[in-house]
Amino acid sequence: MIRTFAVAVRDGTTLAHDPATGLTHRAPLALPPGRAELDGAEVSKWPVVHPAACGGTVPVSVCWSPIVRCNLQCPHCLDDKSVTELGAADQRRIARLIAGTDVLGVDISGGEPLLLPDLAHLADELTAGGCAVSVTTNGWHLQRRAARLAGHVDAVKVSLDGPSSLVHDAWRGPESFSRAIDGVKEAVAAGLCVQLQSVLMASSRAFAQDLVRLAHRLGAAGVTFLQMLPIGEAARLPPAEMLSDNEAQALIERLDVPPELTVRLRTRRGAGGFTVIRADGRVWRNDRPAEHISALRPLRSPADLTLTGPDGSA
Repeated sequence: MIRTFAVAVRDGTTLAHDPATGLTHRAPLALPPGRAELDGAEVSKWPVVHPAACGGTVPVSVCWSPIVRCNLQCPHCLDDKSVTELGAADQRRIARLIAGTDVLGVDISGGEPLLLPDLAHLADELTAGGCAVSVTTNGWHLQRRAARLAGHVDAVKVSLDGPSSLVHDAWRGPESFSRAIDGVKEAVAAGLCVQLQSVLMASSRAFAQDLVRLAHRLGAAGVTFLQMLPIGEAARLPPAEMLSDNEAQALIERLDVPPELTVRLRTRRGAGGFTVIRADGRVWRNDRPAEHISALRPLRSPADLTLTGPDGSA
């Protein structure tokens, strides 16, 4: 499948950032910088470069959560509900600011980003600067918004906690599974690249294979399993829900994955140092390992995104 990636040369290495998986790959050939149409299956074979090894003065990718509001109340949500949202003008300012840096990938998250009426315009500000843009959503409003997002965002990541309403709705509430599935179908029909995302916990590990099968049936590009992080609402979950990175890796390696599907595990260690721009316009970074979030500074200029540590940490 031909998809949009963001390409840059950092420290003499050509990098291609995949907005669907959030991974950055080392290209084996020279590519012109900027947004590029590449074969997703081919890029997935290229070596993955850890964000801390990508070089440059700013993160290779960021998560931007311009909204705190959400129509669901998930007990494993990472968001800090006490954060105050900036207004529309400041959101556009931040989009233009990110677009003016060397950041390759931006995942617009929340809260629930599909509640933003001008989401497509914010994405346009980012893509105009050469970024590859994804949106992470609970899928509730995706069916009605998918067609309008096509051509504005490069990938949609839909959160699922299980392969059925019985499992998923126990976490997110009635109808949330059916709404998410209808949204995925509409997004695929609209030509959007869809990646399913699932928080990996002790109570959900048994459903991993069924989620892979579901992704394949729906025509999604892949599944990303996210190690549970004890951050935000998720800090209230029992510690026993946390799998070790080794346990999670062993689980993923046992999965039967169709060749046309990409399955990725984001470990707790791998999430360390990741940059988050919160709804109040402050730049945060995950600690190492990613079990806390540290507030750094208000985002007023590109310099506020600068990486200062030798490993890319703040």
